[in-house]
Parts: sequence; C-alpha cells; structure tokens
Amino acid sequence: MTKSKLTNRIETTILSNLVYNEEYTRKVIPFLKEEYFQDGIEKVIFQTIWSYAEKYKSNPTLDALVIDVQDKALNEDQYKKSVDYLTEIEETPIDLEWLTDQTEKWCKDKAIYNAVLNGIQIIDGKIKDQTPDALPGILSEALSVSFDKHVGHDYMEQSADRYEYYHAKEEKIPFDLDFFNKITKGGLSNKTLNIALAGTGVGKSLFMCHVAASTLMQGKNVLYITLEMAEEKIAERIDANLMNITMDDMHDLPRHMYESRFEKIQKKTTGNLIVKEYPTASAHCGHFRALFNELALKKDFKPDLVFVDYINICASSRFRAGANVNSYTYIKAIAEEMRGLAVEYNLPIMSATQTTRTGFVSTDVGLEDTSESLGLPATADFMFALISSDELNELNQMLVKQLKNRYADPTMNKKFILGVDRAKMKLYDVSQTAQEDLVDTGQDEEVIDRFANFKV
Repeated sequence: MTKSKLTNRIETTILSNLVYNEEYTRKVIPFLKEEYFQDGIEKVIFQTIWSYAEKYKSNPTLDALVIDVQDKALNEDQYKKSVDYLTEIEETPIDLEWLTDQTEKWCKDKAIYNAVLNGIQIIDGKIKDQTPDALPGILSEALSVSFDKHVGHDYMEQSADRYEYYHAKEEKIPFDLDFFNKITKGGLSNKTLNIALAGTGVGKSLFMCHVAASTLMQGKNVLYITLEMAEEKIAERIDANLMNITMDDMHDLPRHMYESRFEKIQKKTTGNLIVKEYPTASAHCGHFRALFNELALKKDFKPDLVFVDYINICASSRFRAGANVNSYTYIKAIAEEMRGLAVEYNLPIMSATQTTRTGFVSTDVGLEDTSESLGLPATADFMFALISSDELNELNQMLVKQLKNRYADPTMNKKFILGVDRAKMKLYDVSQTAQEDLVDTGQDEEVIDRFANFKV
C-alpha cells in the first residue's frame, strides 16, 4: 500500500496512534478486534501491536514492530508489504476525543457489517455449527458495541466527588400535583422507570396525558409513545387539558377560537411534544432508541421525559414474537430493557400496566394485582395504583396508593386523593378534608407490600 493510499483512512489513523499515542491506546485497544480490519496487512500489523501491548503494557516502537512481524507466518511479499506499511505511518497531531469517538463508530460499523455477513453465511448453511435462531443474538451483540470508558468508582480517591454528589441538587421533573411531589421528593428523577397500575378505564392514559401536558408547560421536551391509541387521540386529550375545554366542546370549537387558544399555549412554553404511534405489541426499546436518534437528527429534539402507553403491549428485543416464554420472564425483560433505556439516555420513563381481573374489581389494589408479571414491580423504581369506585366517581375523585418507592419512604402518604375532570382530561389537588378520611396516610402500622423493596 502506497503512501497516497494510506492517506485519510481511519484504519491507518488508528494503527498510527496505537504506535505513537499511549493515552489513545489505553482507551481503545480493549475494544478493537482483528476481524475489524479487512486488509490482510493491516490485520497482521494490528495483531502485532496488540500482542506487544498485551505483553509489555506499553506502545511498541516501529523498530520493535518490524522485528516482531518477522515472527508471523508471512511469505516474502507479505513481509515486505508489512514493513513498507510500517515505514509509511507517522505521528500526526490529532484531537484525542474526536479520534476516540470515530474509532468507536468504526468498531460498531465493522461489528454490524461482520454480523450481517455471518448471518448470510448461517442462512446459506456455510456455518454448520449455528442455526438462524442465533441471528438475533449475533445482531444484538454487534449493535451493543460501545466504549465503556468508566472503570468504576474509586472509593479512596473519589471521596470529594461523593461529597459533591451528596450535596448536589438532583435535577428532577416536578409534578403539578402536591402529593406526587411529596412522595417523590420533588418529582421524577433521571434514569428511572415509573409505573402507574390501574384497571381498564380507570385513568392510566388520563394520568400520563395530564403529566405530559404539565411537563410541556414547564418548558420541557416530552415524547409520548402510544401503542394503544392513535396519535391524534393523545394530542386531543392534551389539547383538552391545556385549553381547559371538554373534548366534546373541542369538536364544536370554531377554528379561530381553537387557533387563539393554541397560540396562548405556544407562548407559555419553550418545550415541545412529540406523539409517536406504534402498532400494538410491535415495538420494543430498539425501535424507541432508533426514534430518539431520528428525532435528534431530523428535529433537533431531545426528550426530557418519555411516556410509553403502555408497557404490557410493548415487545421485547430479547425474544421473538410468539416465543415460548412465560409472562413473568417476558414482561420483566421489557421492563429491564425500558429501565436500561432510561439509564442510557439519562431521563425518566413513565409507563403503565394493567391490573389482574381480581385487581380490577378491588378497591385496595396491591402489587400482587399486577397483570401478567410480578417481574415488573421488581424492576420499577416507582410504582403506584390508580383506584376508582362508584363513590369516588360521584365525587370526581381518584385514590392513589403507593406500591413501591425508591424516592422516599413508601409508608408516608401511602394513600391520597386526587381530583379528576375526565371531560377535560385533567387532574388536580383536592382540599385537605378529602384526605382526612384515609387511615393510612403514614400513621398506620401495616407492613408495606412484600415486593416494595425488591431490587433490580
């Protein structure tokens, strides 16, 4: 390979910096693989560099590489090309952060390319020890390639960091509902999975639409993923909430009045709301991740809070549709994937789940009433039940019961009342007298539900 051919090739830049840049080498060499290099000579040189770095824990010199290449099983022509290549590479000043990012992208691209090629060979029967069933795992592994630069918390050396962490004000997304702010110590935290449990028609989507609307009016970006209702129906509910008008009246509102009310909403917030619909049971966190990236690219939109309506009708990226797997494993997998997404993108995710048939007719719902899987409450950070009854409906109220809470003590304000305006899709605080009839607002001695302290 001549000098002109070496110019402006990422492979050359990588190999050059593996020789001349010790800091770069330490960062990237654990993630580089021989099979990422398609050129035979570059494969040989990388393998030689890797062997030296592994043995001596330092960068090789060019002289050492030229000598070590002689030990490879190369013919005369291959050896000459390897030496020529080594003599052509040179030290070039380069931005370390940029090169590290480019190397990570290159590794991922190569991993995906190789996975696709392997997949084709498996399908064609050229790889005898693997069946097509292995393809999802192969592709998933390739897609997960990344440079994890964090090696852990050094307890002795990072005491000052811990002090700052203890005294830092955590960034949260507050509710516009007093009791929810009390039980979450100020709102939803990043990297959390938050679940509302309720029966059909009780108010799961109403709750999420209300919180989405209030978050939007804080100037935050909101992404609402729906797998049950149409995008337009979700937007209609949020319109009713923010315009303070019933959904029935919405359809009779003249255009100029609608536009006037919407302009007022626009002036009150700098945030944006995106509603994205997927067919029921068709989308998983892989689709959501792709959506995040697409929104960032096409609309310069990064969500501060994500709603998924709702978790039970999502798919899992770990299991194929129709896979022979029990509901506990399947729903827990979805929950774990969703919480992992919250951690990856450093944001809170709010979702919901159905009660069992028993829970639907109960006036005191518990974690055991979670439909399909107790693996969901085991994974969630915050879980609460929305409970309705004929009596509460007559009063335009809803009962909220804490089920699991990693934000605060779940025995305090364990139950409380919210006001509900179903026609306008709004929730509101009620007077303190409405709360006084509740016997377990923090004073009762009932043991918290047995799953409340489950850890992920």
